[in-house]
Amino acid sequence: MMSFSPSLESPQSLLRDAKSEERGLCLIHLLLTCGKHVANGNLENANTIFEQISLLASPDGDTMQRIAAYFTEALADRILKSWPGIHKALNSTRMTMISEEILVQKLFHELFPFLKLAFVLTNQAIVEAMEGEKMIHIIDLNTAEPSQWIALFQVLSARPEGPPHLRITSVHQKKEILDQIAHKLIEEAEKLDIPFQFNPIVSKLENLDFDKLRVKTGEALAISSILQLHSCLALDNEAMQRKSPLLLNSANRIHLQRVLPMNQSTLGDLVEKDMVNSYTPSPDSTSSPLSLTTSNSMNMEKFLNALRGLSPKVIVVMEQDSNHNGSTLMERLLESLYTYAALFDCLESTVSRASLERLRVEKMLFGEEIKNIIACEGSERKERHEKLDKWFQRFELVGFGNVPLSYFGKLQASRFLQRCDCEGYRMREQNGCVLICWQDRSLFSISAWRSMK
Repeated sequence: MMSFSPSLESPQSLLRDAKSEERGLCLIHLLLTCGKHVANGNLENANTIFEQISLLASPDGDTMQRIAAYFTEALADRILKSWPGIHKALNSTRMTMISEEILVQKLFHELFPFLKLAFVLTNQAIVEAMEGEKMIHIIDLNTAEPSQWIALFQVLSARPEGPPHLRITSVHQKKEILDQIAHKLIEEAEKLDIPFQFNPIVSKLENLDFDKLRVKTGEALAISSILQLHSCLALDNEAMQRKSPLLLNSANRIHLQRVLPMNQSTLGDLVEKDMVNSYTPSPDSTSSPLSLTTSNSMNMEKFLNALRGLSPKVIVVMEQDSNHNGSTLMERLLESLYTYAALFDCLESTVSRASLERLRVEKMLFGEEIKNIIACEGSERKERHEKLDKWFQRFELVGFGNVPLSYFGKLQASRFLQRCDCEGYRMREQNGCVLICWQDRSLFSISAWRSMK
């Protein structure tokens, strides 16, 4: 049994002598200890741990060094939010260009198979639901990658009876992105001679005006949501906080008891072992049953009810299959460490450490998600990922029924996955849905639904 304690061994000696796995385990221990101090408001102790982590973490090092760098930044950002003036001053010149946002989404699409698999399964579910329909309306709740619909265009254009009249309504916060998507889709539709209309809506999902969707009588409607619905859970949180303010302010307790030997094959295994043996949840931090409260805002229940009111023939949903919506910091720290360990492992296995593209995805996408999960609370915390069973509860509660993904769709996705260079990716079926995994860790879920009349 090996024990790494900041008081027994200096970070300098660990940095000089430790192997990668030993250093990784030490960093996990330090991050959990730091998280405990941050949660309890022990800033002096937290600062001591920050100094030790800074000697070991690096955004261009091995997997655990990279993860530690982003989680440390997120914990520090959470502390700074206690002084809003200082936090705003430090971030006053921070800017994200539209071109950078487009680039990082494109890199996520290229470096991982997750979106490509979701597009295959989503398009097949839509094609099957729309068989024989002459007027099709697709609502895309977050248009970011035109390749999904270009692939669908090609399938629809090959119909023996000819292509249908197709209308796509796309929702996105940035007009520039919608303009680019519109240009590409209109151009492709003209090439394939598909009667096509594009209806852009500039809006955040939680502020969506359903009247602007302009659903018409006689149209067959399909809805696609790729990694978006979880953002509406912030509004459930606001309603819950009004009902029980103590829920979000309960104490976080963690007991770091021991450290296991390091014989795990992946970082995800290492994090899982450390979590299981190092964390004892307090009564207030255990998962609670699904609770949906009513309010005047468009919370998740109202949002799903509004979607159901549109009478879609199918709605296909891709979500992160993780539990990042816990009420306490330590819950979210533990769960997100496990999830992002698996995601960073994916890149470690397929992309060079020196890759600028890898660094951009880790910093601009994963790093920002980690910061939102760890540093933010209330309506500001958008990355509220939940497991598939929670989505089952939410959809069934408002009158949706699950539509099992077809054998042909899963076969296409499986064949695509076999063509990927890396063997670590897996697909698993659960209750008619598909879980996309790295090794044995499920990372994303894809499910299809229709309203039950």
